[in-house]
Amino acid sequence: MNKFKYYFILIITCLSLFSCSKDDNSIEEVPLRDFGEQFAKDNDSIEKYLNNYYIEEITDAPGKLEDQDIKMTKIPEGGNQAPLMSYLNSPTFPKLLTRTIKLHEITYKLYYLVLREGVGEKPCDVDGIFATYKGTLLNETVFGQSFDPQGLWNLDGTGANGVFVEGWRQVFPQFRTGTYDESGNNDGTLVYNDFGAGVMFLPSGLGYYTGNSSIPAYTPIIFSFKLYELRRYDQDNDGIPSYLEDINGDGYVRTLPGGDPNPDDSDKDGVPDYLDIDDDGDGFTTRSEITVNGVVTPFATIPDCSGDTTTSGRKRKHLDPSCH
Repeated sequence: MNKFKYYFILIITCLSLFSCSKDDNSIEEVPLRDFGEQFAKDNDSIEKYLNNYYIEEITDAPGKLEDQDIKMTKIPEGGNQAPLMSYLNSPTFPKLLTRTIKLHEITYKLYYLVLREGVGEKPCDVDGIFATYKGTLLNETVFGQSFDPQGLWNLDGTGANGVFVEGWRQVFPQFRTGTYDESGNNDGTLVYNDFGAGVMFLPSGLGYYTGNSSIPAYTPIIFSFKLYELRRYDQDNDGIPSYLEDINGDGYVRTLPGGDPNPDDSDKDGVPDYLDIDDDGDGFTTRSEITVNGVVTPFATIPDCSGDTTTSGRKRKHLDPSCH
């Protein structure tokens, strides 16, 4: 082989490798879709799933980790199994329910299945939850799961286990925690019972809209989950846990765009109470108003301006701008 032919082949080979490398490393940009149009497509896909899948099995195994595991299977051609949609607003469990959520300047419809509500406390949408989950696509592909009942997930999105899936913030406050017993296995491990368990069917706008490494963009997703316990947080460190700054008591604290009325913003300054260090806007911090001799007064006994600590529905002093 002469030198000219050798160098010609070498140059062509290098150019070919460079071209392949460039193509392999290129990132395809996906145009951002209209939220309303995408939700219509996602909702159609979810409702088709609910009309074509049935509950094959719900595991009833008190005290076991597999308790309330659910298996959902496609109805075979000619099958007469009751589809998931048949449980819509059922008076008994399991029951399929819906929530409407205003986000991205549209109104979402969110379906969730309640297998068991639970017997304990309901988390607020910015609390920490101890929960397990299994995440799948509508084609049954599993994209993530966690089976540790002591796994902590922060619904406010903070920390290493912060949750950024809006659907979790919307659904978990509809469930309750359960009970646990350290002596159940006679080895110091916790045995859980009567916890809340369910399944949420999320349009992509309430999940991972533009996707991630394991979920394609604009894909509806399913989470089956169990809620074991919760951890209360005080986001603004004002001495009052955030769930107690849910003024209208619906389980959700909100940060709303300017101009929108926020039921959880006492002084209407645009900062919801759970993030506001001065809830009544009187120039005195909430913590200072509920601290006596260096001790923060428990929420249940915070008095009104007259000193009353027992009357139900009283206006506690930290929410009364005329009281200092």
